[in-house]
Amino acid sequence: MLRSGKKEEETLIEMSAATDDDISVLTEIRTPDTEGEDLSGPLYEINSNAESEPPCNSEGLSSTESSFLITNHQRIDKHHQSKDSVFFRDGVRRIDFVLSYLDEPQMEKKAERRKQFELNLQKAGLELETEDKKESENGKIYFVKIHAPWEVLSTYAEVLNIKVPIKENDLDDKAGNPLNYVLKLFRLPDKVMNPEPDYFTAPFSKQRQELFLIHDENTFFSPATRNRIVYYILSRCPYGTSEDKRKFGLKRLLSNGTYNAAFPLHDCQYWKKSPEEKCDNERYTLYSHWARFGKFYKEQPLDLIRKYYGEKIGIYFAWLGFYTEMLFYAAVVGFLCFLYGLVTMDNSNSSKEICDKDIGGQIIMCPLCDQRCEFWRLNSTCEPSQYSHLFDNVATLFFAIFMGIWVTLFLEFWKRRQARLEYEWDLVDFEEEQQQLQLRPEYEAKCTQKKKNPVTQEIELVIKRSPANICGKIFLCWMTIVFWITLIIASMIAVIVYRLAVYAAFASVMENNDTLEPISGLLTPQLATSVTASCLNFIMIMILNFLYERVAIWITDMEIPRTHLEYENRLTMKMFLFQFVNYYSSCFYVAFFKGKFVGFPGEYTYMFSRWRNEECDPAGCLIELTTQLTIVMAGKQIWGNIQEALVPWMMNWWRRRKTTHSPENLYSRWEQDYDMQVFGPLGLFYEYLEMVIQFGFITLFVASFPLAPLLALLNNILEIRVDSWKLTTQFRRPFAAKAHSIGVWQEILNAVAILSVVTNAFIVAFTSDMIPRLVYYYAYSESGDSGYISSSLSVFDISDFNNISMPLENIMNVTFCRYRDYRYPPDHEKRYLHTMQFWHILAAKMAFIIIMEHVVFLVKFFVAWLIPDVPSEVKARVKREKYLTQKILHEYELYKLKQKLSERDHCIAVTKEIIATEGKVQLSAAM
Repeated sequence: MLRSGKKEEETLIEMSAATDDDISVLTEIRTPDTEGEDLSGPLYEINSNAESEPPCNSEGLSSTESSFLITNHQRIDKHHQSKDSVFFRDGVRRIDFVLSYLDEPQMEKKAERRKQFELNLQKAGLELETEDKKESENGKIYFVKIHAPWEVLSTYAEVLNIKVPIKENDLDDKAGNPLNYVLKLFRLPDKVMNPEPDYFTAPFSKQRQELFLIHDENTFFSPATRNRIVYYILSRCPYGTSEDKRKFGLKRLLSNGTYNAAFPLHDCQYWKKSPEEKCDNERYTLYSHWARFGKFYKEQPLDLIRKYYGEKIGIYFAWLGFYTEMLFYAAVVGFLCFLYGLVTMDNSNSSKEICDKDIGGQIIMCPLCDQRCEFWRLNSTCEPSQYSHLFDNVATLFFAIFMGIWVTLFLEFWKRRQARLEYEWDLVDFEEEQQQLQLRPEYEAKCTQKKKNPVTQEIELVIKRSPANICGKIFLCWMTIVFWITLIIASMIAVIVYRLAVYAAFASVMENNDTLEPISGLLTPQLATSVTASCLNFIMIMILNFLYERVAIWITDMEIPRTHLEYENRLTMKMFLFQFVNYYSSCFYVAFFKGKFVGFPGEYTYMFSRWRNEECDPAGCLIELTTQLTIVMAGKQIWGNIQEALVPWMMNWWRRRKTTHSPENLYSRWEQDYDMQVFGPLGLFYEYLEMVIQFGFITLFVASFPLAPLLALLNNILEIRVDSWKLTTQFRRPFAAKAHSIGVWQEILNAVAILSVVTNAFIVAFTSDMIPRLVYYYAYSESGDSGYISSSLSVFDISDFNNISMPLENIMNVTFCRYRDYRYPPDHEKRYLHTMQFWHILAAKMAFIIIMEHVVFLVKFFVAWLIPDVPSEVKARVKREKYLTQKILHEYELYKLKQKLSERDHCIAVTKEIIATEGKVQLSAAM
């Protein structure tokens, strides 16, 4: 199909490397109607000496990339248009990117950089239009609008291997889902869900343009693709040299203040459509059907998200939506397990024994702290023991096994969903997008040497690094990381010391306090200490996160990673490792260390020889782990939503309040976007990190809190709308980028899934009381489950107390007290040594861990093997598309060959006819 709107005037710039250091620029004017005209004006002057750098060319670019067209600039009259327009003044050329800078008369160096940079952009074929500061709302800001003409777009579409429509999809969709009528409430209109027809696609080629379905050059490439191409050029365009080092790239100009902002434009206001007829109003559609909180029950328009924001953002929302869907099943099962615990709470024999006045009321427990704590009756922990049964029951074991299988199903089904998206979004043959694998400008700026790539046999830029320099940087980076992780551990130890020091104070205040008597049954010293310590720990987590975020970025920048993908992967591993320790260390302490190394009365274990280690409640430490997990997880989610939604809104409101006196028709589209917040290159990184940390909470410790998936589900339903709302209404439009997967986060999720099986097995075995109860029931009990509490408490003679541990007062005249352990009584020949029941329980715990891990892992691996990563219909469609592409290309080449042969045969026939005619003429003349 022939493309329409062929431009008549084009200037071809072919850049080829003459030597390693010298580059010549050959200029050829192809102007059919203007041969002989003098095109020596400033727009056409191109320095071609050996010392100059090619416009926007970095060493190592392909030959296709280093050959592109400059469109002839023409003077166009101003076109009356709305200030909300996304077009140049002529109303025809779309604004693909905007640069802004402040008027600084004394900064001549910055002005020179801008002048050189913009001149090189024009040489690269981009068209610029500058809005004077007098036109801006505050009279201080210049806006440089950038338009990429067809020739530039088509050249870089080939360079970036962008796939475009080649033929309409001729494969029939599968039969409709029988539940479609039921799910109609959750569906969006088809025009929103499928903004474009389904096509077979192929990588764009300038030499084969007639193969592609190009109906209109102005709309053939989507705005997201256009701004991705322009950003690619901007990130490599030079603006000068200094000390034999090339200076290039928009990022450096932004960092040194030459420009203060660079962004693609939103296409309209989010709350109303644009008056421009040619505007697609995709932002308004996204807000109306996706970014409103009232649409929380609706599906996401992933194709429209991808079209407007690019594949990288699109695949994040696809993953978040799929994760939320799968959480629904985990939340339902977890809620049913919680209901089971609630229904059977009154039937728990352990709670009954603790609450019974004749059993728990007669058991005198040893003091929980030295000197200041008194002896206490077991039935004072009646209500906490009842609530502990909500999470410590048979259903807990079932739910831990279920979540081990659920994690596998989630990851395997996501692979299938991801494979489907890869096909639908033309990412099947996409090895890592060029925008990710290309050299980072920061890396190129440091390059001082050239080296031949053994694979591509092309000359590449490399940094000269000595072994000592490399080792020094690695040592410094990892020592910094170790230091901060040590700081986290130190903060956790500080919280533990707080718990140990404050518990005695709580105990002395809360005991024998008549004002606290109404809540004394629920609010025990243990619970009060746990709650306050959890809140303190959460505050320290937030502070350390704030500090380490900047440290991690500084370390990664210092390493100078070669590619964007390498940069993100390194930063991801550092941040996740830190936050893993930061968020989960307190939960690991409560789950696996608290109450495990206490010792026994008369020989307690002390931290730093001063503070006595904490003991678990007689009902177990599981309720404290639940409290810790709830506070940290819920607090993180609440704080995250406030930070993501409220902070950008407040900052935008503060910036917009200065412009409220301006009428809307004087407040241009680029000024409105300029006043919004910036969605930086690491914006998605923080979104993924937040969700992966949440994923760890609901998998690593889910055996202690079956309601965790329900909390995560409710948060994620809100999270989707918060993220979409802030992206659509509060942030500038991000740079579009491609991504075929969630990247390194997939490996992190797999690692967390494997670790979760181990942690949950240990929680059930060592934190829960399930195994000790089962051992007692089957090996020691003669009357069912009754008598377990008494058998789990050992006897201690208070005369064996040392002076440090002995309470100052003995109001109840106690001679013997009980403590939580399995030790022989003081009158036994093995006094205070562990009994055989202790070793039987320990053996049962280890056996349970081994059996549970093996069973869950076997099921996980079997399910992973059973479910293919790529659906069969997707494989068929991929094969069909490859076959069709090869067929079309083959037929195209065959057609071209036949055309050449027919032209050749025609020329031969004409030549023969001419020769024959000439022969006849000569023969006639001779006769």
